[in-house]
Amino acid sequence: MKNQDCGAFIGPPKHIGWLLRLGIRISRRVTGKDICIARLLAWYPKAAYGSAMLESLVAHRDKTLDERILKLVRIQASSSTACPFCTDMNSFEYKKAGISDPELNALTSGEGTNEASTFTRREEVALEYARLISRTPLSFPAEFISELKDTFSEREIVILASTAAQVNYWARLHSALGVPAAGFTESEE
Repeated sequence: MKNQDCGAFIGPPKHIGWLLRLGIRISRRVTGKDICIARLLAWYPKAAYGSAMLESLVAHRDKTLDERILKLVRIQASSSTACPFCTDMNSFEYKKAGISDPELNALTSGEGTNEASTFTRREEVALEYARLISRTPLSFPAEFISELKDTFSEREIVILASTAAQVNYWARLHSALGVPAAGFTESEE
C-alpha cells in the first residue's frame, strides 16, 4: 500500500534525528521541494549519510566537461533506467543547460538521439556511454570503447561513468522504495 505522505511504498519514521532533519532542510532549500527519499532514508541513517556524500560530490561542470554534456548524461541515464523521479529531477531547468525541447524529447521519449540531429559527436558518444552503463547486463563493445577513448580523456571517462552510475544508484533506490516524481518539471510549464 502506498504511503499517503509522499506516495512511496513506506512512510518515513515518526522521529528523525537532528542531523538528518538538518540535511532534509538543506535539501528542501536547494531543490525547493520536500524530497521524499531524504525522509525515507532516515530509517537507516548510514544510508542517508552515504547517499548525501555521494550527491555532494557529483560533477555538474568541469574544466573540459560543461554543464550541458553532464546534464545530457544525467537525463539519458534517468530515461534509460525508467526512473520517473530521476527523469523529472534531472530534466529540471534543462534549457538553462542549453538543451532544446527536441533534444529533451529525444532523450526522454525512448526514440533515441537520432531524432535530434543537434547533438555533437562528443555528446552522442557520452549519451551512448550513459545508455550502456544503465543497461543490465553491462556490456561495452570493444569498438565503442575505442571510440570513447578517442573522444574523451581518461579523467573525462571517469567523470562520465561516475555521473551515470550515480544516477543509476538513485534510480534503483527511488524505484525500490516506490518514490514517485516530485514535480520539478511541472513548475517549468
